[in-house]
Amino acid sequence: TDDTLPIVKFGAWYPLSTAGDLAPAGEGVLQLRLASGLVDYPRGKSAMVWYEHAADARTAAKALAVRFAGTDLVCRHLIAVEASVDLAAFCAKLREDFERRFGTVPHFEQS
Repeated sequence: TDDTLPIVKFGAWYPLSTAGDLAPAGEGVLQLRLASGLVDYPRGKSAMVWYEHAADARTAAKALAVRFAGTDLVCRHLIAVEASVDLAAFCAKLREDFERRFGTVPHFEQS
């Protein structure tokens, strides 16, 4: 099997509180990380805490901003994607790669 990631590009990080204004409407992938600092995972440290595939990235971003209000998180979304990319599978691969590297799912996905 081909385990390489497709050609995609994420945009710049922005405060999660503004994600509802910046994330695009339509299918997409969102990532959240701590604005500063790192989370201790079983096999290392990372600022990443969330990956999400959404049918509507803007709606998902607004929901995440409410869910994690008061938490110092930043968000980013895909800005360029090969037309053939299955976004749900791409997000699942990102999450699997994270879990393999750090020994657990991202911190905020644990609750």
